[in-house]
Amino acid sequence: MSDIIHLLPDSVANQVAAGEVIQRPASVVKELVENAIDAGAQEVHVLVTDAGKTCIQVIDNGKGMSETDARLSFERHATSKIREAADLFALRTMGFRGEALASIAAVAEVELKTRQADEELGTRLLIAGSKVESQETVACPKGCNFSVKNLFFNVPARRKFLKANSTELSNILAEFERIALVHPEVGFYLYSNDTELFNLPVMPLRQRILAVFGKKLNQHLLSVEVDTTLVKITGYVAKPETARKKGAHQYFFVNGRYMRHPYFHKAVMEAYERLIPAGEQISYFIYFEVDPANIDVNIHPTKTEIKFENEQAIWQILSAAVKESLGKFSAIPQIDFDTEDMPDIPAFEQSRPITPPKMNFNADYNPFKSSSASSYAGGSSRSNTGWEELYAGLGNAASADLPDSDGLASEEEWSIPSAAAVESAPADPLPDGGAVTASLYGTASALEKGAQHLQFKGRFILTSVKSGLMLIDQHRAHVRVLYERYMSQIHERKGVSQGVLFPEIIQLPASEAAVLEGMSEDFSSVGFELTPLGGGSYAINGIPAGIEGLDPVELVRSMLHTAMEKGNDAKEEIQGLMALTLAQAAAIVYGQVLGNDEMSALVDSLFACPSPNYTPDGHTILATIKEEEIEKLFAR
Repeated sequence: MSDIIHLLPDSVANQVAAGEVIQRPASVVKELVENAIDAGAQEVHVLVTDAGKTCIQVIDNGKGMSETDARLSFERHATSKIREAADLFALRTMGFRGEALASIAAVAEVELKTRQADEELGTRLLIAGSKVESQETVACPKGCNFSVKNLFFNVPARRKFLKANSTELSNILAEFERIALVHPEVGFYLYSNDTELFNLPVMPLRQRILAVFGKKLNQHLLSVEVDTTLVKITGYVAKPETARKKGAHQYFFVNGRYMRHPYFHKAVMEAYERLIPAGEQISYFIYFEVDPANIDVNIHPTKTEIKFENEQAIWQILSAAVKESLGKFSAIPQIDFDTEDMPDIPAFEQSRPITPPKMNFNADYNPFKSSSASSYAGGSSRSNTGWEELYAGLGNAASADLPDSDGLASEEEWSIPSAAAVESAPADPLPDGGAVTASLYGTASALEKGAQHLQFKGRFILTSVKSGLMLIDQHRAHVRVLYERYMSQIHERKGVSQGVLFPEIIQLPASEAAVLEGMSEDFSSVGFELTPLGGGSYAINGIPAGIEGLDPVELVRSMLHTAMEKGNDAKEEIQGLMALTLAQAAAIVYGQVLGNDEMSALVDSLFACPSPNYTPDGHTILATIKEEEIEKLFAR
């Protein structure tokens, strides 16, 4: 039997590695910028065309490479970062496995121009699909200039699954922000289709955070700093009042590397327990410095998941540091005694006699005496007017209303009316909630008027159907009705906009602003009027009719973050997410009392929808209790 195991060709092995390391254009930007930082660059320029699908160019002024190093750097596992296995536990650099350039060259057309500082000429190298096409000597600036074109040109299946340009650009900006936040000592500049999106010169860390996410964040940041033998923690956390359900900026960095760590996230959120509403998130920027021997960064291809040796101890240190910061800067609720309205409490003097308080009153005062009433009223002569004149005739009118002179009704007047009398008697309409009272206490007139729906616990609408009793969740029903209305407005481009007297200003990071640009038509179709002001700022000049009273800034943020979290790229999917978010925000809330006409209109609108049984996100709207089940309850 012949042998069946063989070695993969380098080109195939590189494409396998590229499947783990290079997932999208943002992965290329991440790897090349991290290499530039490892090379000692002081400035890094990133230029992308068509969200990186056409071209990604990264230019740095680092130390550059020699002719031999330039050629060798594209080989698999060729690296200058480590020599032996023990070096993996003493890493101070961003990259170390030597897979990035080989993986990029396997799925794209790469051009490299590089020169070292002590060399007069540099090297130009062209590689496509892991094949070296040319290498020559050229004149070029010091550092490296990588140009990656036609990403996934030889892997059409991977290229087909790339998202829309706005989504891919948002991912690029997110990776760029993570690197820029941890290296304030390096200047970063990013351009998309010749438009400058980031201009971040060298600056202190706090200013770098504000330059990325907006200056409004400055007044909400509290510094965190603790230094122990185990770990050094620095950074910033936001004040509790800035908590939000979506879109919080949450970043962990360890030894200059971005990481995700759900366990440490719980430590931060535990410090905010009872300070923010349940389910809301807080922004934080936390930087860890630990001994590289106590962490392992080589457990994930993208190196964003890091294992700590002393996680429990660091968890306690982190939680205590955040709590200390909140207490130090008075970010926790407390009684404020420094108010101007505080009473003046005199200091105690032992020599001063203490006089008990006295209460003065007139023991002879009688409000039922005319003389007293006169003096109480200020001695006016009109107070002597007899009370009898004021209530003249009242007694006769009262006695006339009684059934008889003895105050007891006759038998005929208190008899139960006949059914015919009830049917013929006119019935006044009940006020809101009258239908419920009528059903509970059996008011015949209200039942004859036909109160079709009842409200239960401020949440459910009860109505009779042929098969039994139907319960309808009023909030979910309204969500379904509004969702269909907003989707119709989006498709027909007939959203009704309500102008605002004072426009709201919303400040977005570059990654969110890129998503908003791709969704601008959809926002306009539902009634939002957004005017760009530059620098990621937008003025909200109009909002959809019917959502008055809601915060338009938070509503826009919520719609953006929902689209970003779901990751749906199809136009229909994004439109559905927008309509659902808007409907959930504008729908009637639990506990809102509805009149019979309002309940009737809601039920009629619900059953006019194509899918009245479930909300757009799959929650049950209505349920029916069959008549047989109700009868079983009264079987005995």
